[in-house]
Amino acid sequence: MSLRKIAKTVGCAVNTVRSHLEADAPPSYQRNKLRTTKLSPFHDYLKERQAAAHPDWIPATVLMREIVARGYTGGGSQLRAYMHSLKPALPWDPVVRFETAPGEQMQVDWVEFRKGKNPLYAFCATLGFSRMSFVEFVTDMKVETLIACHQHAFEAFGGVPKRVLYDNMKTVVIERDTSGEGEHRFHTGFLDYARHCGFVIKLCRPYRAKTKGKVERFNGYLRRSFYVPLVAQLKQAGLTLDVVTANIQVRIWLKDIANERIHGTTQIRPTQRLPEECLQPLPNPWRGDIRAARPQREDEVKLAERPVVVIERIAQVSPAQHPLAIYEQLLAQICDTQEVAA
Repeated sequence: MSLRKIAKTVGCAVNTVRSHLEADAPPSYQRNKLRTTKLSPFHDYLKERQAAAHPDWIPATVLMREIVARGYTGGGSQLRAYMHSLKPALPWDPVVRFETAPGEQMQVDWVEFRKGKNPLYAFCATLGFSRMSFVEFVTDMKVETLIACHQHAFEAFGGVPKRVLYDNMKTVVIERDTSGEGEHRFHTGFLDYARHCGFVIKLCRPYRAKTKGKVERFNGYLRRSFYVPLVAQLKQAGLTLDVVTANIQVRIWLKDIANERIHGTTQIRPTQRLPEECLQPLPNPWRGDIRAARPQREDEVKLAERPVVVIERIAQVSPAQHPLAIYEQLLAQICDTQEVAA
């Protein structure tokens, strides 16, 4: 093509085309490293926050709220450019989302944050249409806890979806395809609860976690935007996150941030779409036998005289690891930060 035709095609001057063609290498923008910007006074703070979170990473959106509360008046592009200089961009992973009708599906998953003597897990549930999410931190992943978390999620959403999607967790499915393809052997206690609530249990394809990509994506968002920043903040104060503090903070985060953000796929806030979900009515509290809530041995089956236990709410309560005044001071600081950001 001639220089004039190239200039007309790309929308620039002929001299610009000529200079680029004569150059030895493609042009690249070089920012003056000695230039002082509105973000410069916060460089040390940002490095310290990321160092406290290592090997995890705090997103720029979270750090933006923090430095705005400390007086930053610049824009987000400066912050993102600086954070990009600290960490290389992750490889792009194209994923095609499968959309569901309102009230059709909820995706559920466990997130393991901490093992050992002081474990910490998170039950995560995301509605497929609205992307409204619910999180509850617990200290075990037993079937009784799983049922209680479902009950709390349905209460938070105001209803029950038609189908709930899981991976191959043993508290839901004991054996796949026992009598044919799609004929699974479900956990007796959990199957009774699903029938009581009126939802159908659906399973992901084995080794295909992206089948429930909506909740998987939310799990990463929960870790990056909530868990890592909070743990880093507690670490700087010499504290360790416990289940009580985690649940207090995650309720605030869900209400003010996660479910109020403009969702990247739908471009609508989850709270705006929730009324369109058309969920089934909430059932009465489930009254189930604890024995049915887990696989039984032969000698246990004979003990029919055991009492029935009502499972309505299982509160995950652990003793505070530190004086309550420390947590009150931390919560007040976080609330002040959110008010300033708002």
